[in-house]
Amino acid sequence: MSQKRIIECVPNFSEGRDMQLIEQITQAIRSVEGVKLLDVDPGKATNRTVVTFVGEPEPVVEAAFRAVKKAAELIDMSKHQGEHPRMGATDVCPLVPVSGIEMAEVVEYARQLGRRIGEELGIPVYLYEEAATTPQRRNLAYVRSGEYEALPEKLKKAEWKPDFGPAAFHARAGATAVGARDFLIAYNVNLNTTSVRRANAVAFDVREKGRVKRKGNPLTGEILRDETGQPLREPGLLKAVKAIGWYIEEYGIAQISMNLTDIKVTPLHRAFEACRESANRRGLRVTGSELVGLVPKSVLLDAGKYFLRKQKRSLGIPEEEIIRIAVRSLGLDELSPFEPGKKIIEYLLEEEENNRLVAMDLRSFARETASESPAPGGGSISAYVGALGAALGTMVANLSAHKRGWDERWEFFSRWAEQGQEIEEELLKLVDEDTRAFEGIMQAFRLPKGTAEEKATRRAAIQSATRYAIEIPLKVAETALRAFDLLETMVKEGNPNSITDAAVGALCARAAVRGAAMNVRINLLDFKGDEAFRSEVLERIGAAEEQAAQREEALMKLTTKALT
Repeated sequence: MSQKRIIECVPNFSEGRDMQLIEQITQAIRSVEGVKLLDVDPGKATNRTVVTFVGEPEPVVEAAFRAVKKAAELIDMSKHQGEHPRMGATDVCPLVPVSGIEMAEVVEYARQLGRRIGEELGIPVYLYEEAATTPQRRNLAYVRSGEYEALPEKLKKAEWKPDFGPAAFHARAGATAVGARDFLIAYNVNLNTTSVRRANAVAFDVREKGRVKRKGNPLTGEILRDETGQPLREPGLLKAVKAIGWYIEEYGIAQISMNLTDIKVTPLHRAFEACRESANRRGLRVTGSELVGLVPKSVLLDAGKYFLRKQKRSLGIPEEEIIRIAVRSLGLDELSPFEPGKKIIEYLLEEEENNRLVAMDLRSFARETASESPAPGGGSISAYVGALGAALGTMVANLSAHKRGWDERWEFFSRWAEQGQEIEEELLKLVDEDTRAFEGIMQAFRLPKGTAEEKATRRAAIQSATRYAIEIPLKVAETALRAFDLLETMVKEGNPNSITDAAVGALCARAAVRGAAMNVRINLLDFKGDEAFRSEVLERIGAAEEQAAQREEALMKLTTKALT
């Protein structure tokens, strides 16, 4: 199944003192189903509130629009005072890709949002960063130059024509900057020192802008300048990184405080390693680190895999284990317990009811299956049996990767273990999806059927739900079939002591394909019309059954031969 598309929105509203007003704006965000409000951070001195929420793109865009609309109704910029630069009731509204979506797509969503704000609310909108329409407007400081007070004159000039909305001063709402940018991570690395000067030395080593060049003594020497009088700089090691050293009285340690502005350029683990290497050269030691705020899951998975590769260990282990390796390797739990469920965006978005069956223990799952309810049934069980088959193949790959004397083959087996994890995870998701598909049919049958229009709506809903209930077990069969490549390789080349485990995995995969095929066929009996779809499904499920039978039989012969 495809990865869920998640984006983050971080609007900044020009109100940080009136909590009732702020609550009305955030309530507009909460009113959109599918959006999760993660953080509300008001500032009295700045008179500004930063709000963070996430979800799939369409609901996030809708929630952002409703929040901008509510802010325009409640905030009067003509009376606003605060220390932070600002030009509108909703000053900035960036969209950020989190997972399952590319920046180019986020740019399009930012432009959709900007267009709605401009056309429906009559607020001038400027696009910035990745969504910008001119090079100058990429820079938020340029877009916001002169702030709210400069808008009446700016809007009269052709070069300041908004990207959306009228080129006319909106006295109450001002103007809004809508953008698309990369995910920014606030990250602190802990040192075994209280010296801010030494922490700054490490920060200057690693940050992109580095340090000022000096003549003679690097600390006190005369600053070297270019022909325009600007200080010359020696660039640091890491691109897209801002850093400074500071002392944290609460912990009694100095830290390197960093903003990682593009984690594709400099990932978290690379920043950590650069700090560690610089600290070691200066007689210091990194003792751990601290994540401020939330991160996408990929950040910690990439870090965990980096440290596993350094150990020449298999990467094909459950994601929970990979994240645990990352937390330990980065020392993220040095200052306080690190709870992935509260720090990783995707985990915060997961709703238990969406994975109700998979979240159960074995005994509860068996009892739920045995109950009087018709779901979970054969489809969910087929998906689960297939997941067990893939898990067995993955286990053999991991055992083989760590087998004494096979060190040079660890990458080969690791790649197979990763494939097994992907298949297993997909089948586990299908366990609950098959039950949801069945429930969808039941809901369709409960629709009213009094009038001709209601009957037509009900027939269409039943047809659609039945089609989905065919597609899910078909997906189960074809996904389980993919496990045979892994299982065959493990029977032929894996740890000889585990050959029967791989063979049992093949039996599970065959059972999953046959069980899913029966679900496909029984649901096809109730599917009316669309003969092309019926023919395609029958051809695909027949091919899957035939291949599974052939491959399972071949693997049983190989296993039997090896055991005699």
